[in-house]
Amino acid sequence: MSTMVYPRDEKLEKLSQEEIISNTKLVIQGLEALKNEHNSILHSLLETIKCLKKDEEANVVHEKSNLLRKSVEMIELGLGEAQVMMALSNHLNAVESEKQKLRAQVRRLCQENQWLRDELANTQQKLQKSEQSVAQLEEEKKHLEFMNQLKKYDEDVSPSEEKDGEPPKDSLDDLFPNDEEEHTQGMQHQHNSAAVAAAQQGGYEIPARLRTLHNLVIQYASQGRYEVAVPLCKQALEDLEKTSGHDHPDVATMLNILALVYRDQNKYKEAAHLLNDALSIREKTLGKDHPAVAATLNNLAVLYGKRGKYKEAEPLCKRALEIREKVLGKDHPDVAKQLNNLALLCQNQGKYEEVEYYYCRALEIYECRLGPDDPNVAKTKNNLASCFLKQGKYKEAEVLYKEILTRAHEKEFGSVDAENKPIWMHAEEREEMSKGKHRDNTPYGEYGGWYKACKVNSPTVNTTLRNLGALYRRQGKMEAAETLEECAMRSRKQVRHKPHSL
Repeated sequence: MSTMVYPRDEKLEKLSQEEIISNTKLVIQGLEALKNEHNSILHSLLETIKCLKKDEEANVVHEKSNLLRKSVEMIELGLGEAQVMMALSNHLNAVESEKQKLRAQVRRLCQENQWLRDELANTQQKLQKSEQSVAQLEEEKKHLEFMNQLKKYDEDVSPSEEKDGEPPKDSLDDLFPNDEEEHTQGMQHQHNSAAVAAAQQGGYEIPARLRTLHNLVIQYASQGRYEVAVPLCKQALEDLEKTSGHDHPDVATMLNILALVYRDQNKYKEAAHLLNDALSIREKTLGKDHPAVAATLNNLAVLYGKRGKYKEAEPLCKRALEIREKVLGKDHPDVAKQLNNLALLCQNQGKYEEVEYYYCRALEIYECRLGPDDPNVAKTKNNLASCFLKQGKYKEAEVLYKEILTRAHEKEFGSVDAENKPIWMHAEEREEMSKGKHRDNTPYGEYGGWYKACKVNSPTVNTTLRNLGALYRRQGKMEAAETLEECAMRSRKQVRHKPHSL
């Protein structure tokens, strides 16, 4: 029997995959039947050979059996080819199914990407409108916390009696934002090229590929939308671990971001676990003296501070300070911010000598590097004044408050003279008038200088007015206190009514 030849048919070339598979199955069935038939014939021929006596007839039958064997081999070859075609078809179907899944995933990712772009655009539009109001609310929050601390001044209690009770605890990050948020904003207050170069060489920033996601997560968290922020963080973390591995700096950054979201939800245990994991990754991949390590250490210190674990937080904060001093230099503004945090930790432990040292050093850095009119100068003076108040050093605190108000007045209206006085001078003059030391029948509200002084309106100035007013009340200077409080109220209304610039 000759070798099987498959005729070429143009119709076969036009068959679909389903038709080819169906025809292949029919061919397999036919070949199987033909194979069985051939095997049956071959078996009968072999039996015939055994019964034949003549050699010639046996040879003829033997030759026919050989042809049948070759035909069976060709049939088996055809069956094998048909089975290969079936297997190939199954493989192609699996590939096509996987391709459809990938296309569906790409469509989903495109939709999610578009959604994120829309959310980002809306967030950026809202961000500029909310910056001033957020800053105002933060200052009001600090004022309320300070006023709660100064409630004891409204009571007739001596300084010695105040020391018997437990001192109120300041919040560690109220005056010092966490690093993951802080460094995305850049070094906006550095006014010389040396400071900018130092920040670029030694500072730490959120990686570019995570910056948009980070801002989006922070926006959701600030709105209380944790049901969106947390899954977004977890999905990004999972993707980063798949593409870059767990021990990658970007994974550590994502762990920090998720930890801050958990911290805002008061899930301190989960946040501490994530921060410790991030610290381990950053130390392993970036080195123990990298600014990113300092950022994580500071976030851990803030977390412990919120839980009242000031002793555990202090060495973390000190190590972060050492890293920043080593990388950025001892007079860098970021070092001053770390000093502020360390001072707050020590203040909550009653280590007032260390608190004064850290605040004074931070103040010196800000004044030298950023200038006397930088907002951080006034904020640090307010912090130092609160330390003095806790120790009963009311005169030292009063001096600092007056310095803040005088500098703000000079910046707005020029040098101080008899006709151009800061608000605290007007307040003390009013106190003297109320005690009969000056006699003047002019209503105090009609003094042009006082009304002019009330136009110095900034969140820090308003906080200082309230703080000094509370101190005046503690000293029994009620008229002076009311003057400052009224001025703060006027300034606050001016800030609220002032249109926000976009």
